[in-house]
Amino acid sequence: MPHARWAVAALTVTLLCAGAVALRDGTGGAGADPAASGVTDALPSRALGLSGHRRLVRGLEQAGEHAPGRNSRAVPATPMRAARPLRLRIPSLGVDVPVTGGPRGERGAAGWDTAGPAPGSAGTAVVTGSGLPLGGLRRGRTIEIPRADHRTAVFTVERISPGGVDAAPSDRPGRARLRLVSGETAVLARLAGPLRTG
Repeated sequence: MPHARWAVAALTVTLLCAGAVALRDGTGGAGADPAASGVTDALPSRALGLSGHRRLVRGLEQAGEHAPGRNSRAVPATPMRAARPLRLRIPSLGVDVPVTGGPRGERGAAGWDTAGPAPGSAGTAVVTGSGLPLGGLRRGRTIEIPRADHRTAVFTVERISPGGVDAAPSDRPGRARLRLVSGETAVLARLAGPLRTG
């Protein structure tokens, strides 16, 4: 009998602890989706002391350093007023080149097709560069275009199309997009928002 009582007591304590953890983490029980609640990485993160690091990484992603591809369904930003683009920056690739008017960029520069919209304004702006390593881009990475109005249009990469496959977007009114082309690689990105640069 003492062994039976001990087993029942141990089982009761285990169930109470499991219930408390479930209530604290908001899982709602065994039928809840652990991916939706974030429970799958809560305990390992705390045990390893990574929760602060994860918050820091999320902050950098929201600030435009880089963002995960699975967040690419975010609500599109309101288009900006038209302004001349000055530079093309791709932080993850170390690219920072001037932007000139015209369909083709000069050596060491990117060209903006002035027949289309300006980067950041409504529609799909087309920027072409020679020798840009666009194949190294990934979904969710950012592209920055500082403009003459002292604002930077920040775009989030949606699609990379290597090997001559076109990345032409389906036109959606009121959206601001960027089509960046170098060689046979085309990149399609959506406006994530403006940054004031001074």
